[in-house]
Order: sequence, then C-alpha cells, then structure tokens
Amino acid sequence: MQKPISSGLANEGYASAGAAAGAMRRSSARYRILALLAIGTMINYLDRTVLGIAAPQLTKELGIGAAVMGIVFSAFSWTYAAAQIPGGLFLDRFGSKLTYYLAMTFWSLCTLAQGLVHGVGALLAFRFGLGVSESPCFPTNSRVVATWFPQRERALATGTYTVGEYIGLAFFSPVLFALMGAYGWRTLFFVVGIAGVVFAAVWWWLYREPHEHPRANQAELEYIEAGGGLTRHDSGAAAKGANRFSWRTVGRLLKQRQLAGICLGQFAGNSTLVFFLTWFPTYLATERHMGWLKIGFFAILPFIAASVGVMFGGWLSDSLLRRGKSANVARKLPIIAGLLLASTIVLANYVKSDTVVIAIMSLAFFAQGMAALGWTLVSDIAPEGLLGLTGGIFNFAANLAGIVTPLVVGFVVAATGSFVGALIFIGVVALIGALAYIFVVGDIKRIRLES
Repeated sequence: MQKPISSGLANEGYASAGAAAGAMRRSSARYRILALLAIGTMINYLDRTVLGIAAPQLTKELGIGAAVMGIVFSAFSWTYAAAQIPGGLFLDRFGSKLTYYLAMTFWSLCTLAQGLVHGVGALLAFRFGLGVSESPCFPTNSRVVATWFPQRERALATGTYTVGEYIGLAFFSPVLFALMGAYGWRTLFFVVGIAGVVFAAVWWWLYREPHEHPRANQAELEYIEAGGGLTRHDSGAAAKGANRFSWRTVGRLLKQRQLAGICLGQFAGNSTLVFFLTWFPTYLATERHMGWLKIGFFAILPFIAASVGVMFGGWLSDSLLRRGKSANVARKLPIIAGLLLASTIVLANYVKSDTVVIAIMSLAFFAQGMAALGWTLVSDIAPEGLLGLTGGIFNFAANLAGIVTPLVVGFVVAATGSFVGALIFIGVVALIGALAYIFVVGDIKRIRLES
C-alpha cells in the first residue's frame, strides 16, 4: 500500500531513485503524455465554450432571450455535474485510455450536432449530451498526472494541461469570430467537433500506461514511483474488487474536511471561469457595445492572462515544495492569493474605458488561473484506489458553478438590463472560496478511510 508522502520521505525517494538511475539517463515519456492531456483539454474547452462565441449571433437567429440563454448555458453543467460520480466509477473500472477515448469521441459528436439545431429543445438535448460525455475528462486528467508524475512535479503538470483551457480560446477565438462572420455560427460547431473526433483517434493510438510505454525507461519509472506516482495502479483496484462503490464511501469522503474545503474553493474559482466561458462575449457586445472585430481582439487578452496565471501558479506551487515548504503552503498559497485577486472583477463596474475594463478582466482571469490548482490537491489527498471517485465528487461540486453562475447572470441581466449585479456576484463568490481554503481545508495529506 502506498504511504503518504512527506517532504522528507519524498526527498529520500528521489535520492534513491537518482542513485539507481546513475548508469541510465532518465527518459521523458511523461512529457509526451502531458502534451496529449493539454491538447485534449484544449479541445474539451473549445467544445463546451464555442456556444459562448456563437451566442450573440445564435440568439438572434433562434430568437432566444437572456434568461433562456442562461438556461441553455447552464444545461451543460446539469448533466456534467450529475455524471461526475458515474464517470469516476467508469474511470476506476476501465482506466484512462478507454475512458478518455470514448468521452472525447462522444462529446465531439454532440458538439458537431449543435450546428444542426433549429430550436431551443434540440440545443438543450445536445448540451445535455455534451455534459455527460465530458464528465470523465478531468478525473482522467488527474489520474494520468498522479500515474505519470511524482508529487513534486504535479502542480506544474496540472498547470500545463489546465492552460489548454485558456490557450485554445485565446488563440482560436479570433479565428472562430472570423469564421462566424464569414460563414455563420453553425460552422464553429462543425469545425470544433470534427477536430475532437480526429484527436480521439490520436489519443487511442499514442496513450500508454507508464509500464507499457515504449519510450519510458526503467530510470524514469523508478523516478515516478519514488515520488509517489501510481505506476501500477491505473488498471484499477476497483476492477479487482478492492474498492467497490458504495454510497457509504461517498458519504465518508464528503465528511473529510480536505475534500469539502477544496470542493467549495473550486466552486468559487469555477464561477469566475464560467463567466468568461459563457457570458463574456455577450458582456462585451451588449454592456460595452463593442463590434465583432473589437470583441475578437479584446476577448483573447483575458485568456492569455489566465494562461500565464495557470503556469505561474503551478510553477510557484512546485517551487515552494522543492524548497522544503509544506504541502499546506505550497498548494494553498497560490490558490488563496488567486481567489482574493479574482474578486477584483467587480471594479469593471466602475470604469468607462474599454481598455481599463479589459485590463481589470485580464487581472481577474490571471488570478483565476493561479487558483486552478485544485486538481493537484485531489491527487495529493485521494485515498488509494479511489482517485476516480474522489475526482468525480470534486468535479461534481466544482461544476455546480456551471449550473448556478450562468443562471444567476442570465436572470440578473434579464431583470436589470445590466451586468453590474452579475459581476458583484462573481467577486463575492471568489472571496468565499478564499475563506474556504483558509479555514476549512486544513492539512494537505492523503485521506485514509478505515476498512
């Protein structure tokens, strides 16, 4: 059974692994795997958020008002959140390779189908399907990182694949806006959906577990294991009957303050993220009265800032851990600082300059990127054999923000004709998340559930 990793034990393990690998240069197959995760995550977020780019044009063609559009934005997260625990169980049973392949194939087909809709009912149906299909993605990401990376590299690895959430939108948004201007909003769903189907095949072809990967030598495997990588466990203890699902297990996990606290904190961070992924283009078009070209340019800047924030947060966390700081400091400090800084989004209500507004939005999204390290903590605290289930519970709670935030923003805008109250809501939730990490989470250590 794998033991919890303290800094001392981890350092001893690394030293032993280094000595054993003295005669063999360590390979770097784990970085190839990380590249696959980053591309997959980028496609994942393009699929779920392309609706936000299409929304201003789509709502006019289909005759959808702000309140109904809030429901449409939210619909994805209804099934996404509900399918987290089943998705985590599927992951624990069948492993990362098959789970990710099936998820990406089906979510891409649901995206493509959204380009064919002519009414709200069909649009909602395919958003529901997208939510179910995408539900195993981040539990799988977390499991792959825990499998392939030692603890001291996990925050930066998590930041690297997480940056795919923002990079895709940052660099592809101008292209997508141009495509929409030239060919209409339906084209966006066709292009993004087809890209996902193709990459699903690439994932199936290239992904391997560490002990099966042709480019991972013994030195790299020993290095991963010495740092707490789960190189022998992805076939699933659950598959062998060691950790069968029960609602009692879910209840016992939810009683752990570490998990409850990071769930609340991630909900807060996701609220800022969801605003940018859904309502932000509409905010620029209606509240700030920007034209399409201006929106296409300005919309990328906060996403670039968020990309930098993700990488900075991951680098800072791993750097603090390598310098001997406790997991409590190294993991929690970037997240707390990020959530506190994300609350500054409310300042956009009180300035008139579009340039200053974008600067405030970019700062808030940079900070949200710093706070996007929750999945690293899942890897650190999940009980053995229950990483999929723990990740499913975490992602369920976190993505309740995907249900709540679009609805609140939509109804506030419909009721007041303004985004002022919506931005206040986002800022207050970010502050609550920071308080959860300060007062609720407690020590970062692996949860042990008594048999």
